[in-house]
Amino acid sequence: MSKTPTQQSLTAQPITPKAFAPFGQVIFASEDGARFGPDDAQLQLSAGTPRFYIMALEHRGRQFHTITRHQQCTQCLGAIANQPWLMAVAPPGDADAPNPDEIVAFAIPGDCFIKLHVGTWHAGPYFDAPTVSFYNLELSDTNITDHETCNLRSRHNLTFELV
Repeated sequence: MSKTPTQQSLTAQPITPKAFAPFGQVIFASEDGARFGPDDAQLQLSAGTPRFYIMALEHRGRQFHTITRHQQCTQCLGAIANQPWLMAVAPPGDADAPNPDEIVAFAIPGDCFIKLHVGTWHAGPYFDAPTVSFYNLELSDTNITDHETCNLRSRHNLTFELV
């Protein structure tokens, strides 16, 4: 008989470039014609064919027990129609699972997008609206060949809730 998982609350902090730096980049609007620089998404998509698409997600609550990473590419996510959203992340590393104590959550406004570093563990997007469409930039086969998921409930008997 298995024990009931421990539920851990994660308070979503407002995203800032400095706070998010261990996990990726926060990209805000820039002037048209601005030259490429360090505030632009530093992409790593050379391991295959890039895929840019829109995914329509339905509200899935704010709880999670799995977290995923991609080891071959960066990934960019952003909400369409200025919708706020939440994401939980943990730093990239060599271990086959993130340290649960290093998982943090961010509140992301609808006027920016995030670029995840290669290997960043992530759970989400989460949001309160009934549905939100997100654009997603990754490789065409990311969800087939580069999708490593850790089940935190079976590994650590933990579930998380974003607050």
